[in-house]
Amino acid sequence: MPLAIHAEAEPGYGGVVDVFEANFRERGDVGAACAIYVDGRKVVDVWGGIADKRSARPWAEDTAAVIFSCSKGILAICAYALVQDGRLDLEAPVSRYWPEFAQHGKEAITVRWLLSHRAGLPVLDRDLTRPEVLAWEPVIRAIEAQSPLWAPGTAHSYHAMTYGWLVGEVIRRITGSLPGVFFRETLGDPLGLHTWIGLPASARASVAWMEPPLPDEDTPTVRAIVQHLAEPVALRNLDMGGAFGFPLEAGIVAFNDPEIQAAEVPAANGISTARSLARLYAGCVSEIDGPRILSRSSIDDAIRVLSSGRQLFGPPDSGQRWGTGFMLDSPPARPLVGTRSFGHDGAGGQLGFADDEFGVGFAYLSNQMGGLVDARATQLTAAVKGCLIG
Repeated sequence: MPLAIHAEAEPGYGGVVDVFEANFRERGDVGAACAIYVDGRKVVDVWGGIADKRSARPWAEDTAAVIFSCSKGILAICAYALVQDGRLDLEAPVSRYWPEFAQHGKEAITVRWLLSHRAGLPVLDRDLTRPEVLAWEPVIRAIEAQSPLWAPGTAHSYHAMTYGWLVGEVIRRITGSLPGVFFRETLGDPLGLHTWIGLPASARASVAWMEPPLPDEDTPTVRAIVQHLAEPVALRNLDMGGAFGFPLEAGIVAFNDPEIQAAEVPAANGISTARSLARLYAGCVSEIDGPRILSRSSIDDAIRVLSSGRQLFGPPDSGQRWGTGFMLDSPPARPLVGTRSFGHDGAGGQLGFADDEFGVGFAYLSNQMGGLVDARATQLTAAVKGCLIG
């Protein structure tokens, strides 16, 4: 079947479309979409390929995909919305909002440490079943009973899954709503976004089927990451004590499961179209049908580097940097367009970010998970930067 690419690009942005097409020819893409806004104006909107290889369903204009850890950026936007409303203090102890959290050495942990992977809670001692993870409350009880793995605030390690419940429960205690519901009520519905944490049944048919990761080359970098992923903390970091395989179960991407997609696993099970994720980030730095979502002072605060360098439990340092809730410009692993870029990437190659210096909102989503070293989003980001600076 010939590759069908549907592309809209303003003059000067054709290079992004060229790279998007090259991702299919040269880097194994199956179905994908990319959208870019600049100063509130959509300048690139491109999609193509196959959304579901099982049925050969084509990727359509409204096809959505699992965004994995890009979900963390959505939670961070929600947290800053609460800060701007005066309802959340990032320097406050978590126990101000969640009193039961203050047990087993967690009394002094601040909200900011949750958002910057410094809380010492990347894994839980308790083994959880899938129904327990999807029910929310059992995870919260397990977190309350957990002791930190290190002195909170003194080091960092990526909280791949627990980040979602840690930040999400603070949001729930303040607002009375689960984080996915709060997002829909405050941003998703008002902005007409096809973006969810907790997929509604009405959107199920639009979701792409995720394909297992592409094979990795045998390089020193890949070998080091594979060695890390075999360590006990890394395994529990990803599977929540055996609740699900990540990324695969019996050769199938676990997050294709409709039950997982419908629940709230807020660090990892967000689902969105590229256009809506880019629109969300564009709204953080531009006025689009209303005031900006994030103020300049919020962005200044969010892009301060809080966690970088070698993680306490993690692969060799690849340059990744985190501010408060967001991944920042992180060459060579994840270069964005500038020093004021903020957003998040996701397993398999997904990426969404904004930059208020360039007025950019960007998203790239694919249903073909990439390997441990994946150039597709990096090449697109480089093309965007080239278009912006000439």
